[in-house]
Amino acid sequence: MTVFIDESFEQLFTIRFTPIALVVGIGALAILLIAGVTILIAFTGLREYIPGYPTGEERAMVIQNMMRADSLANEVALRDNMLRNLRLVLNGDDTPTSDNPDGKTATPLITKQSLASLNKQKSDEESAFLDDMERLDKYDVAAGDDSESAVNSELEATFFFSPIKGIVTDRFGVRTGHLGVDIAASDGTPVMSTLGGTVIFSEWTLQTGYVIAVQHDNQLVSVYKHNSQLLKAQGARVKAGEVLGMIGNSGELSSGTHLHFELWYRGAPLNPENYIEFETKTEQ
Repeated sequence: MTVFIDESFEQLFTIRFTPIALVVGIGALAILLIAGVTILIAFTGLREYIPGYPTGEERAMVIQNMMRADSLANEVALRDNMLRNLRLVLNGDDTPTSDNPDGKTATPLITKQSLASLNKQKSDEESAFLDDMERLDKYDVAAGDDSESAVNSELEATFFFSPIKGIVTDRFGVRTGHLGVDIAASDGTPVMSTLGGTVIFSEWTLQTGYVIAVQHDNQLVSVYKHNSQLLKAQGARVKAGEVLGMIGNSGELSSGTHLHFELWYRGAPLNPENYIEFETKTEQ
């Protein structure tokens, strides 16, 4: 193949090749073109113009949907665990277990041996308290405010440890159905037991998240809701001021990081602010 100028017929250069060399050259040129186009599509935004290839926004939506599905699976696993534990407690077949959503083996919160030991160690005062609880209608809270003065005289000698220090965002109200107080505090704040006693409930619930309840020796029950995690299992003995969990925002009824604290006496709700100072007083 000779290349020359058309006007003067001056020869520029000449290339000699065989048919085999021509085929090899064309093949090499095709391979280079294919490799160049592939690299151009793989490392530039041109790939989004290929029909059927997802855009960056679509890929982000796929990842977000996968995360939502995983969170939903965890919530369903926790709900199933709660229902299974409730069924076991009602049937008396076994002790509740704590299942992890990641598929790890469940571990019993309290064994049959420890439960039997707790039942044997039940004092006369605890038996009398349980009998009173069975006779009272625990859902009849209409007289909660009227009977507060009578309760004050019985509990005036009891010192209550503040479970958390923060800002009271929602106060106690029987008529509004809010049977406790909401205290807002920063993330990572520990939640402490207001009195010494025995943990009678330590589980996750759908509406109030991680909940722990403590039965005290003086016919009082304290309840701590919306925790981010629980540090005490059912059946554990705790002291006043001992950490029960960490403040959180768990459960469907929670709209921010706070502790919902309830105080019950003989099956009737009390206004915790009448006995405990939650807010930190600042000097003027």
